[in-house]
Amino acid sequence: MRCCTLLKVARPFCLAMRFIALDAGSDMLWVPCDCIECASLSAGNYNVLDRDLNQYRPSLSNTSRHLPCGHKLCDVHSVCKGSKDPCPYAVQYSSANTSSSGYVFEDKLHLTSNGKHAEQNSVQASIILGCGRKQTGEYLRGAGPDGVLGLGPGNISVPSLLAKAGLIQNSFSICFEENESGRIIFGDQGHVTQHSTPFLPIDGKFNAYIVGVESFCVGSLCLKETRFQALIDSGSSFTFLPNEVYQKVVIEFDKQVNATSIVLQNSWEYCYNASSQELISIPPLNLAFSRNQTYLIQNPIFIDPASQEQEYTIFCLPVSPSDDDYAAIGQNFLMGYRMVFDRENLRFSWSRWNCQDRASFSSPYSVGSPNPLPVDQQQSFPNAHGIPPAIAGHTSPKPSAATPELITSRHSLVSLLLICHLWLWLFC
Repeated sequence: MRCCTLLKVARPFCLAMRFIALDAGSDMLWVPCDCIECASLSAGNYNVLDRDLNQYRPSLSNTSRHLPCGHKLCDVHSVCKGSKDPCPYAVQYSSANTSSSGYVFEDKLHLTSNGKHAEQNSVQASIILGCGRKQTGEYLRGAGPDGVLGLGPGNISVPSLLAKAGLIQNSFSICFEENESGRIIFGDQGHVTQHSTPFLPIDGKFNAYIVGVESFCVGSLCLKETRFQALIDSGSSFTFLPNEVYQKVVIEFDKQVNATSIVLQNSWEYCYNASSQELISIPPLNLAFSRNQTYLIQNPIFIDPASQEQEYTIFCLPVSPSDDDYAAIGQNFLMGYRMVFDRENLRFSWSRWNCQDRASFSSPYSVGSPNPLPVDQQQSFPNAHGIPPAIAGHTSPKPSAATPELITSRHSLVSLLLICHLWLWLFC
């Protein structure tokens, strides 16, 4: 069975489109499958879909098979009765009572080249995906209704399996835009002009995409004693800072912003109201890394869309405190960049980029002629150990800065659908 998991680009071989959430904070790919309890797949329940979603059905794929409990990639073989039994999975996410569970399958990822330096051909790669039969919590309310693509460094993640098979460089890039779309390019190592900082190990192992921030800068002031480690987590809609760092950042931001502070129930702590006639001055926010590398947050505030139609504008600093000693840099701080997760050279890189620009798909670190490949894939498959990704917007009232349920939890969710255009680099 050959299904396309991607594209808003018309291609003759694209049989289906999938809308999946990109999560660099987890490893597994899962999709709604043989559902016992899944989110609605009807387009009428979401305000950004023009077609119904569909389940992955292993019985309709002649290349799918259960991953047996005795397989080295089955993490929960201890709960199996026998080594030949189907390998189950159950992932509990950080948001309250949010999980995905089912069985693990092996299937084929179909890659089709269309570069100038390669003949049109198809390559098959074995991948691991979760058949998500039962979801709970936020997943039943629209978080990743079509699944989650875990991009972490674990052995079962799609980038790991593709790299191990020798199909790509051990690297990938992602980008997010404000128009509710995103892009992933497997094998991409970025451009020579990009900025970079090294990944940091945890207990001697690179089990997550952790970087070291030297200081947090508000306006022209880089705050003292704001050094911290941060997880680059595309699966979190917003950003969380260690409490001590958070207090310094929000106090300085409050000093520099020229708007009236207001209190919104069940919202972020620092919100403001400004007349639409006023020129709002928002201080730039930067993350300072080692070797004088700086990362400018392109979209530092959250604007209540309902207020823009009035004579005033309500906006908030969408950052929350965390009891953890590390930060989680979420989607709101990641927009507007081509972010490269170079697992081969153990570094995180970034450069300003329009996600729709395909002219700059070249990797200076590769050997040979890279060719951008649409991933003609079995349905998208994510699984994770982290945060439920962005929610697909419901047709019921749009959340805004003033709508409660949205912003209070440790891992908040925004009404945002990532339409993931999946591309893969094949070096011929």
